[in-house]
Amino acid sequence: MTETSIHTGNQRRVTDTEREEETTEETEHEQVCPECSGDLVTEGSETICAECGLVVEEDNVDRGPEWRAFDAKEKDEKSRVGAPTTKMMHDEGLSTNIGWQDKDAYGNSLNSRQRQKMQRLRTWNERFRTRDSQERNLKQALGEIDRMASALGLPENVRETASVIYRRALEEDLLPGRSIEGVATSALYAAARQANTPRSIDEVANVSRIDDQEFKRTYRYIVRELGLEVQPADPESYVGRFASDLDISDEAERRARQLLQNAKEEGVHSGKSPVGLAAASVYAAPLLTNEQITQREVSEVADISEVTIRNRYKELLEAEGTITPA
Repeated sequence: MTETSIHTGNQRRVTDTEREEETTEETEHEQVCPECSGDLVTEGSETICAECGLVVEEDNVDRGPEWRAFDAKEKDEKSRVGAPTTKMMHDEGLSTNIGWQDKDAYGNSLNSRQRQKMQRLRTWNERFRTRDSQERNLKQALGEIDRMASALGLPENVRETASVIYRRALEEDLLPGRSIEGVATSALYAAARQANTPRSIDEVANVSRIDDQEFKRTYRYIVRELGLEVQPADPESYVGRFASDLDISDEAERRARQLLQNAKEEGVHSGKSPVGLAAASVYAAPLLTNEQITQREVSEVADISEVTIRNRYKELLEAEGTITPA
């Protein structure tokens, strides 16, 4: 019985050895050219012979990146794994988020025990994501910026810039004595001005949780301390949005821009509210192109009084030398 076992074990070892030799021979055979026995090289998705150029295999799976880099710096810039980082999240989007839907990967609802487990995981995940007071501060502020930007219809680049401005204020310790909402509102207003998609102070204050005085005071402080380059708002930057909301014609919009350009040449715009000038031009232009519009409609869209519209309206027409329409 022992001899049989030894004999069987020897037979198994011989069989394994033969298989290894066969595998080695097949591998060596695959690595040489079937025509000239030259060495094979892989270039992209093709396997070719280095001696005669015969294409042995093609359409192989190329597991490399779809981009090319010519130095280490360019390679680091182009390489990527996962979603891009963003300044609009307090952790720059590097942490894991657990969805609020109580469903599995197949869309099936979880049972009560699994739902309790997922809720505990969400709670601990939130605690780990905000480990100190500074991160909690940043999370609250960036959420406030995102809320106000959505209400004002501001694009993503403005939200990103506002997030960077707030981070700078936090790093330079400008928040003591000021509310999170005040600094967040000021950062968003400055970012919108820098991106040439401004919103009026009243518009921003309406969606903010602070009053006008605190907003203006905090904004001046943030701009001064961070040395932000904020150019005076151009009245023309408001025309496109007002014209779209009022649904006036393209001809009337061009006429409104022309009125503002004439006002700049005559110096009428100096010391005047850019929102008031833009609203007056949007009111005057449709009248000059025989379209119907009322001061009340413009006042509601621009969030400015009808008295201001009438005063700026007369100044624009005087600067152009146009006779006031009846």
